[in-house]
Amino acid sequence: MMQKTDISSMLLVELQSRFHELGLPRYKALQVFRWLMKGVSSFGDMSDLSKADRSLLDTHFFITQLVPERVLTAKDGTVKYLFRLQDGYFIETVLMQHRHGVSLCISCQVGCKMGCVFCASGANGFVRNLTAAELLQQILQAQSLSGLRVDSLVMMGMGEPLDNLDTVLRFLALVHHPDGICLSHRHISLSTCGLIDGIKKLAEENLQITLSVSLHAATQAGREKILPVAKANPLPALMQALRNYFEKTGRRISFEYTMIEGVNDREEDALALSALLKGFPAHVNLISLNETAYYAGTAPNGRRGNGFLERLLALKLNATLRRSVGGDIAAACGQLAAQENKDVK
Repeated sequence: MMQKTDISSMLLVELQSRFHELGLPRYKALQVFRWLMKGVSSFGDMSDLSKADRSLLDTHFFITQLVPERVLTAKDGTVKYLFRLQDGYFIETVLMQHRHGVSLCISCQVGCKMGCVFCASGANGFVRNLTAAELLQQILQAQSLSGLRVDSLVMMGMGEPLDNLDTVLRFLALVHHPDGICLSHRHISLSTCGLIDGIKKLAEENLQITLSVSLHAATQAGREKILPVAKANPLPALMQALRNYFEKTGRRISFEYTMIEGVNDREEDALALSALLKGFPAHVNLISLNETAYYAGTAPNGRRGNGFLERLLALKLNATLRRSVGGDIAAACGQLAAQENKDVK
């Protein structure tokens, strides 16, 4: 039996080349590309193609689809989608409505290798990378199900984007294409645990996305307790890679800092963070810990969290405290999928 190709992950130039091999004119590649970017589920839906063309495409290609298994809506309007992949595994996508527009947090892997102590995404280990089509489908499905246009994208769901970088770069090209979703790279944020080699490679692409680094502690010893991957990506080398990234792209770095009471929200932690980022073009995004059954740590209360923010501001750091959303639907990444994936064989 002929091995079919995932047409939903193909760039337009690749489609044009493949269509030429199949004896189809180049303009039909653009027609098909536009249909795919609308989220069609079958070639039969492509009404401006002949029956013969649709049959030919069905012989050589398949269209990736995600199945919405569960949709949870929080009191604040945050929506969490649990999507089932074609191999039976599950991923999560979260849609958030803000005054400035609609943002979507997407996943890039089934499970995760990084082992961050408070994260549910890697509770069952790493399964596989997502394809570019599976990344794209999260946007198309969320827009279709919600009836809303996604204005900004956050790659901060399940998985480590830089551990699936080649696919992520393909996806970024697809989502940015003027005949597709046409989402500006400046409206896309990519979050990483701090994989130095990936940051170096991403810098060479010179994209205008926002790079967000999960810092969570301002010392090497502190980071190793929270992020095991920090052992192989020491803080001094990481900071140098980020300086080079800024010099290459001109894009300010965002540092994600999840506050854990008594662990990284003390006076000495504020001073260490100030010393680490002194003179660095950065923004610190404070996040209160999303408490889960996978980690015994607790979030600081509102007074303590605000006090840590005020201390950072007094130390002349550019910092904000992120508003917590979706708490009543377990919106922290990986909680629903971890339970479902445990039962997938």
